[in-house]
Amino acid sequence: MKFLKNTAYILVLIGALNWGLIGIFGYNLVGSLFGDMTLVSRIIYSLVGISAIITAFAMHQCNVAERDENCEYGRCSF
Repeated sequence: MKFLKNTAYILVLIGALNWGLIGIFGYNLVGSLFGDMTLVSRIIYSLVGISAIITAFAMHQCNVAERDENCEYGRCSF
């Protein structure tokens, strides 16, 4: 489970960096590397979106666990 949460966190960071590049420079890194809306780029976008959901749930669980002081990450840090 820790592997899934860490992988999701990394994919969310990649997605955030890509959106930052789009917003600041108008450059879509995923689209440039894999083509605009090709099957591969759509899979990457989907994985980033699913990872955001996983990360949101993991952070919520961590906040609940922090109240009980039984978080598997120790003070709820990834």
